Amino acid sequence: MKFQTKYLILFFLFSVYSYSQEDDVTKFANEMLYIADEFAGPAAEGAAYQAGAGWFTSATALKPWQVEISFQGNALFVPSNRRSFTISNGDLGGVHESGGRILSIEGDGSNAVVPTAFGGETETYFVGDINYAGNNVPIRFQAIEGINKSVLAYPFIQANVGLPHETEFSARILPQLTVDGVAFTNYGAAIKHNFSQYFRFNQEDDFQAAAIIAFNKFDVEYEFIDPVNLSSSGSSFGNLTLVNVNSNLWMASVLGSKKYGDSFEVFGALGVTNSNFNYAMGGSGIALGPINAALRGLDQSQAQIKADLGFNIYFDRFKISTMATAGKFFHLNAGLHFKI
Repeated sequence: MKFQTKYLILFFLFSVYSYSQEDDVTKFANEMLYIADEFAGPAAEGAAYQAGAGWFTSATALKPWQVEISFQGNALFVPSNRRSFTISNGDLGGVHESGGRILSIEGDGSNAVVPTAFGGETETYFVGDINYAGNNVPIRFQAIEGINKSVLAYPFIQANVGLPHETEFSARILPQLTVDGVAFTNYGAAIKHNFSQYFRFNQEDDFQAAAIIAFNKFDVEYEFIDPVNLSSSGSSFGNLTLVNVNSNLWMASVLGSKKYGDSFEVFGALGVTNSNFNYAMGGSGIALGPINAALRGLDQSQAQIKADLGFNIYFDRFKISTMATAGKFFHLNAGLHFKI
């Protein structure tokens, strides 16, 4: 997964000066941003499912000032259509003044299947040329390779405390934890309010309804299988080692639960998430700053609808929960909860 020519570095080192005119370097920057967005986009979508899971296990709120500590685990299952994407020469729309393409797929084909951040290796190369300062600069580089994983799992700790008026506050924390080359960092808070208390007849084993709002700061770093070595002719411009997806996520859900006896409860929810996320490359060298300056053009927001379904099994001093989330991804959350 190495860039094959030092001329590609010219784009990174000089693109920050080229935004005032629609020259070849600017057009090439747009092509690179499109490729990077398709590569990292599924990782940003997956982050919304990871950050939004495990905030609730019941519509019933804890008693005022009662505290519950939860040890939870998340597992994101990546579908095959999120591990790769198809790119065609038609997607690369930049052309020279003469009409020739700025960038295209190497070889006779006009289409190629290349990895996303979740995908694996690739043999696809991009080729082209740009006119810079009156010189025709040839370009050839390999498509970025992903982490080659279909399941991403990590643990975290969450604390819930009951408040008056059948309201519950939750907070979670996960300092950076690296699992198989993927580093997770997670901080967040949520507030849940039970609405069944306003019904005329409301027993503890009746159907319970509630709503929850949560905010989550979720960072995930995907380490490249092989570093991207930006060097040529004995001169090192740096190395790219990972891509970071930084997500600030809001979630709002309505949920219901029903307890059967003293030991079993089912719950479900329908919600929406809105995430603002940005990308950044990790590594070293003088090229890193200009690369990340260009990547800031990909900062964006995304809304998704999700459905949750789960159950709890109660014991004397703790309960076990399992929750599945369906949407563009399938996500599984499991937890062990202790009241203190």
